[in-house]
Amino acid sequence: MLLEFNTPSSLILSQFQQIVGAEHVIVDPDKRHDYGHDETEDYNFLPDVVLKPSTAQQISDIMKLCNQHQIAVTPRGGGTGLSGGALPVKNGVVISTERFNRILEIDELNLQATVEPGVVTYTFQEAVRAKGLFYPPDPSSRGSCFLGGNLAENAGGPKAVKYGVTRDYVLNLEVVLPTGEIIWTGANVLKNSTGYNLTQLMCGSEGTLGIITKIVFKLRAYPQKEVLLLVPFVTNEEACRAIAAIFVAGVSPSGLEYFEREAAIKTKKYLEETMNTSVGTDFPENMDAYLLIELDGNNEEQLMQDAEKVMAVVEQFQVGEVLFAETATQKDELWKVRRNISPAVNAYSLTKSEDVVVPRGNLPKLIVGIKEIGVKYGFNSVCYGHAGDGNLHINIMKEALADAYWHKEVNEGIAEIFTLVVRLGGTLSGEHGIGIAKRPYMPIAMAEANLQLMRGIKRAFDPNGILNPEKIF
Repeated sequence: MLLEFNTPSSLILSQFQQIVGAEHVIVDPDKRHDYGHDETEDYNFLPDVVLKPSTAQQISDIMKLCNQHQIAVTPRGGGTGLSGGALPVKNGVVISTERFNRILEIDELNLQATVEPGVVTYTFQEAVRAKGLFYPPDPSSRGSCFLGGNLAENAGGPKAVKYGVTRDYVLNLEVVLPTGEIIWTGANVLKNSTGYNLTQLMCGSEGTLGIITKIVFKLRAYPQKEVLLLVPFVTNEEACRAIAAIFVAGVSPSGLEYFEREAAIKTKKYLEETMNTSVGTDFPENMDAYLLIELDGNNEEQLMQDAEKVMAVVEQFQVGEVLFAETATQKDELWKVRRNISPAVNAYSLTKSEDVVVPRGNLPKLIVGIKEIGVKYGFNSVCYGHAGDGNLHINIMKEALADAYWHKEVNEGIAEIFTLVVRLGGTLSGEHGIGIAKRPYMPIAMAEANLQLMRGIKRAFDPNGILNPEKIF
């Protein structure tokens, strides 16, 4: 049983101060409040204390102390999560990784980089790009999310359809275990068949198995050219049908994003009114959905041939006039709309944000089913996402729904959506993780044998159950 730790005058608190320095021990309630929430609905859990270490040894000392006294510990990155994966549901200690913010090395010879988990994703991308290198994973929150959080949730983003997700770029990790040991999970090599793959096990483990203190990423050469198309469709189902057809035609987009017209309209208004950013692109009323299709590479002739293939495919569907983004300004504007859909929808209404994934050929059935379930349960949803991966973000809006209805009937509707997803060959999350938001629905996607194996792995790493408790299962 985890200790009720809520007395800032305790001997344990003074030991924390000795480990990290008094200035890096936060007990002020207002400051602690900032570490009790993320971007998941309106959840908030006040930690008893927030610690800001800067070395693996400091985290090791903290974990040994907390393990000895069975105090709950929640590791935290940039606070941009959408499943409550880094919320201190048992209060206790939050370990913020914000001081782990250094890019330690960019190895141009071996196409690798060693970084700390508190580096902002976009900062890292720009640092390697300055050397002609490419780190593709780019979640929409890349301007504020941390690399450690990306790894804990196995984040993807628009480039994942061609280049893969975070786990595809991780070679090795320095990790502090819940019992305080510091280990490296693998080696800085491209091939490794030496025992169980602990590196990959950590990816997507949502901070429940260990606290990452260093990451070794592999890199790619940066593609020099890109083409961007915005294709409007008469219906959502038509847009989703076109997605699989593009891949069948032999085209591999570097980005294939789907969004509803309502998402575009809300985001355009949000950018213009909240961020004082004008959006010149029109989203006509007679078009219900859009695909944003990016092609990249180094051969301009090949890119244009692929663009022509895409045009030939989409013309087989009910489409409007295709916008070919000819300037960098147009491209930036279209991507700005796509990347700001989530904050725009959340600014409009409290939402429950789900990120289901199905085989992309089943997206048409999924989008139709989601809308039918919304009608059945009386809620509106705004859908968008990385459709090239079959990964659909469903933002269910509270709007004027009563609190009791929001917490009961709407959750029943979500369970129906998840059941549909699994029936279509999919699963509950493509990149947001399970956290606390999806935890009740895990039996829909996983057999009890699967869950018992996961619980066993958790116990092996964390015998006292102190690290990020009550997440996933």
